[in-house]
Amino acid sequence: MLLGEYSHTIDAKGRLFVPARYREELGESFIIAKYANGCIAVYSRSVWEKFVEKLLSYPDIKSLSTKRIIFSSAQEVEPDQQGRILVGAKLRSFAKLEKEVTIIGMSDHAEIWATDVFEEYIRENDDGNLLNLLGEDNF
Repeated sequence: MLLGEYSHTIDAKGRLFVPARYREELGESFIIAKYANGCIAVYSRSVWEKFVEKLLSYPDIKSLSTKRIIFSSAQEVEPDQQGRILVGAKLRSFAKLEKEVTIIGMSDHAEIWATDVFEEYIRENDDGNLLNLLGEDNF
């Protein structure tokens, strides 16, 4: 399970360190692609295959543009000896990755955010009381 939050920097060549704990869960190679709210999703191969199966089950009329955006942006990546992956220029531009990066675990996948974008997202969406957001009766 992918949990937690990690802060890293992305270098001028687009290389980003992926935490060892995440690499263990994601496998020797994994998939990165555009995702909601301007971040990049990181999927293990098995989770990616489940995601694709679900996405392909939607009628084209409703989801064709989403499929085009996700599949055209997807990249298979393999960490180098230092645990870094190469994030392509188009994905870096989409997610506004310039220097400071936050990687968060989302249970079955991870997300890569520009730190300032992630912090703004949290400010806008966290009222300080998570039980209210989730519904107190669910716990």
